Amino acid sequence: MSKADKLVKRFLSKPKDFTFDELKKLLKNFGYEEAKTGKTSGSRVAFYNAELDDMIKFHKPHPSQIIKQCYLKDIERQLRDREVIK
Repeated sequence: MSKADKLVKRFLSKPKDFTFDELKKLLKNFGYEEAKTGKTSGSRVAFYNAELDDMIKFHKPHPSQIIKQCYLKDIERQLRDREVIK
């Protein structure tokens, strides 16, 4: 099992300590790039997949790097809707 596969498996288990850096790697593996939204975006981050014409947006965690469970569920739902993960 590759590192990418292990990361997907970890993501799908929705651990309480899934970090923003892990999520960035996961989304990058699926073809999403962090979109530069400018200075007015505040703590919102966006990841765009040009091939799917899909945007994933959520609040970047702070001061901790841990992603909230509600965001993990929303991101999983969106990835499944786009058939990025089965």
